[in-house]
Amino acid sequence: MKKKKKSVTKKTIKKAQIKRPSNAEAEKAVRTLISFVGENPDREGLLDTPKRVVKAYRDWYAGYAQDPREFLSKTFSETGGYDEIVMLKDIRVESHCEHHMAPFIGSAHVAYLPNKRVVGISKLARVTRIFSKRMQVQEKLTAEIANCLQDVLKPRGVAVVIEAQHECMTTRGINEPGISMVTSQLLGKFRTDPSTRKEFYSMIKQDSILKKA
Repeated sequence: MKKKKKSVTKKTIKKAQIKRPSNAEAEKAVRTLISFVGENPDREGLLDTPKRVVKAYRDWYAGYAQDPREFLSKTFSETGGYDEIVMLKDIRVESHCEHHMAPFIGSAHVAYLPNKRVVGISKLARVTRIFSKRMQVQEKLTAEIANCLQDVLKPRGVAVVIEAQHECMTTRGINEPGISMVTSQLLGKFRTDPSTRKEFYSMIKQDSILKKA
């Protein structure tokens, strides 16, 4: 009788994905890449480079070890009846494209319409930072920030706009510096109410988007 093949479940795949190599294994991989580009990993100036790269990766991808929802758990109800847009502008975004692992750097504008409760403004920046410290495409990053705020805070609406330059196209490939990519995710009233959407875009001075709103 033929043995039945074990089915690969989502749980099995997930466990395989989160198994991290040791520092020594990661450093060995960096040495391989140094050799791949034509350099000598035993050269004096490169001896400690693998350790530095591994340490840098822990910083650049720290978002995998954090849950952004935890920072939104504490809210405040004493708002004096305030129910207009709450926005944090120009949040620094430093992330890495999952296609080439090249940086994309820019800023995010994050807003929500409170539903009786608000969250500390620094938490909007923290949530953005955590999601940024992962590998992804900018479209996904924009949606993840917006969906997280909507799911946890349950506001009347959420709006997120990110503008960033991608080094995967500015330093290689097409080699076109100075080009920015703009993505937006609108939920709730920001999507359904034209006046609310227009107010949001005017607040961040995205004139090109405003003309289409």
